[in-house]
Amino acid sequence: MTGQFGLDWAILALSLANTILLLWLGTTVLLNSQQRTWGGWLAAGGLLLGGVFFISHTAILGYDFFAIGVGINLWWAVGLMAVTVLPFFWYVMMLWYSGFWQKPVGGGSNRLVQRHRSLLLIAGIMVIGLLLLALTTRSSPISGGYPTRGLEGSLMINGQPLVLVLYPLYVLVCLVFSFDALRNPGPSHRRMGELARKRARPWLMGASLALLLVSLVVGVVFVWLFKFVGDFGRLTEAVVSIAWFDLLIECLILIAVILLGQAVTAYEIFTGQTLPRQGFMRQWQRAVLLALGYGLVIGFAFSANLRPIYGVMLSALLMTFFFAMLSWRMVSERQRTIASLRPFVVSQRFYDQLLTPSIRQDPDPGQQNSFDALCRDVLNTRLAFLIALGPLAPLAGKPLQFSESTEPELVEIPDQATIAGILSQFSPEFSILRVEREALPGVEWSVPLWSQRGLAGMLLLGSKRDGGIYSQEEIEVAQSIGERLIDIKASTEIAQRLMNLQRQRLAETQVLDQQARRVLHDEVLQQLHAAMLRMDTASGKSSPGTQEALEMLTDVHAQISGLLRVMPGIAAPTISPQGLIAALRKLMADEMRSAFDHVVWKIPQDLEQKTAELSRLEAEVLYYASREAIRNAALHARLQEGENALTLTIGLLPENRFTLVVEDDGIGIQAQSPQPDSGQGLALHSTMMAVIGGELDVESEPGTFTRVILRLP
Repeated sequence: MTGQFGLDWAILALSLANTILLLWLGTTVLLNSQQRTWGGWLAAGGLLLGGVFFISHTAILGYDFFAIGVGINLWWAVGLMAVTVLPFFWYVMMLWYSGFWQKPVGGGSNRLVQRHRSLLLIAGIMVIGLLLLALTTRSSPISGGYPTRGLEGSLMINGQPLVLVLYPLYVLVCLVFSFDALRNPGPSHRRMGELARKRARPWLMGASLALLLVSLVVGVVFVWLFKFVGDFGRLTEAVVSIAWFDLLIECLILIAVILLGQAVTAYEIFTGQTLPRQGFMRQWQRAVLLALGYGLVIGFAFSANLRPIYGVMLSALLMTFFFAMLSWRMVSERQRTIASLRPFVVSQRFYDQLLTPSIRQDPDPGQQNSFDALCRDVLNTRLAFLIALGPLAPLAGKPLQFSESTEPELVEIPDQATIAGILSQFSPEFSILRVEREALPGVEWSVPLWSQRGLAGMLLLGSKRDGGIYSQEEIEVAQSIGERLIDIKASTEIAQRLMNLQRQRLAETQVLDQQARRVLHDEVLQQLHAAMLRMDTASGKSSPGTQEALEMLTDVHAQISGLLRVMPGIAAPTISPQGLIAALRKLMADEMRSAFDHVVWKIPQDLEQKTAELSRLEAEVLYYASREAIRNAALHARLQEGENALTLTIGLLPENRFTLVVEDDGIGIQAQSPQPDSGQGLALHSTMMAVIGGELDVESEPGTFTRVILRLP
């Protein structure tokens, strides 16, 4: 150390910061690599080796400038070996990232290989030469005890250490070659590799430029060292100058590390991930803050020669503060995440869309609002389309679209030919695909949406408003929400169609009942009656055969008359103008007038007035469910002989929003003879009750009663 507080503090703080950041980056790349390729191992190893160099640098700073011993010599050896290999590692990393070892997809030669094959050989020869030079060099002490660290014992040319000439040239060559590889990259087999290169190239170029400046500063230092050749002991007089050179180099390396970390975390250039992860970038920012804060605190403690316990206490305070801040940020981010997802977990008004089909819109405003929130608040995109595909396409209706334009209706929806071209590229192993601008103006990405039966739709995305790239978390959220919206749209349409079919079935059944009654009553029964009169008049003294035919016609007449009694009467009442209870009274007076011996109405006037608040669909569902219960009582509640008197009770109870009870005092359900279609009618009406948010319950006791309860909460 120099003895100057400010200079020593800055040098030690930057050395610690570089150590932490390089070790963090190396470990992160190693642990987060999607595929364990040799390039990923090389990148992680190079970053970790950079951390090892700064560990040795920090350890050397802890010694006195005149220190001699095994410990400091060991750290010098580790540092020199690392600093010798690192420029070559950087060059190979940039070659690997630029596609030097990738073959073009369509065949042919890789221009990057042709351009850098000889350059890589030159850099390799230079690093091997430097390593051999270091291995054959031995350090020797001089007067005053200061070791020359190998300079006087190294190979000399015209009295000048060869290393002072070769090393700056070697570093310059590696960094210039790296620049060329970044400017003229080769092919990329990675999905979105070209875009990642384009976005990450400025950061890598900036890091290479910072390292190039480092090489120039190192060259200046080595040229400056030439004047000490033959008397390196005079370096003790230039400790402050060496420290300033050291500080400048550390600053440039810190800039290069921060730029490299930005490229690694923002675009996943060494991990092989298809998309960057948003949390990855946030963690890198926190690592930078931790490294700078820790370096400043510990550098201050050592430079001020504080007692060791004070350094430990400062470290503990810093870690506690950082952990508290981290916890606060995590809670805040969780709250923001929940707030951003709230529009997607609110009710989609499924029941409302079923109960009010007359005002149903396509697209539904609730689903459109959710899609707008996804595009605006989560994806931050300029343009988006949500398109259903496959079996769900006819059910999901029109595509949902979002545009930051003030007139989104002017945005052109993709045609079928364009969609088919995009579909041909889809595969379950890829979460996002690039779309050519010529194929669909304004759209850059396509995200496939899958269901258990295959492809369910796709999400087309434009560029981000901030010019960035979509993160892995954003695409995963978009996929989940897109699949949910398509599923809701299709499910709502299916339910709506089933509702319409059921209402149509009820109406057609009523019409058929009335048609059959009219034909039987007005035509068939009249013709049978006329035939019986003619046979009786014309026969005079009827023969036994004629008498038998007359008896058969009489029996048929009786059967048809009985059938007419149990069939619906006149036309079904109109529920809306009359009200539910009035419609039930009309049903009992017309269709069921002879089905029961007694009918008891327990309808309080105030509750009957409340039935006017029911919607048309609710009133219809309640009416037909009540009619089914009344018909079941008329058909099955009596004994087969028909001797027992049957009383039907219809009542309203002041429970929930609406509670209607239909009860008979017949033989009960369990005592009734099973029928092939027994219970199917009530099961269907129970489903209809669930659709409108109600429920249908059946209570029965053999030989005592059967009670059907219709509730609307």
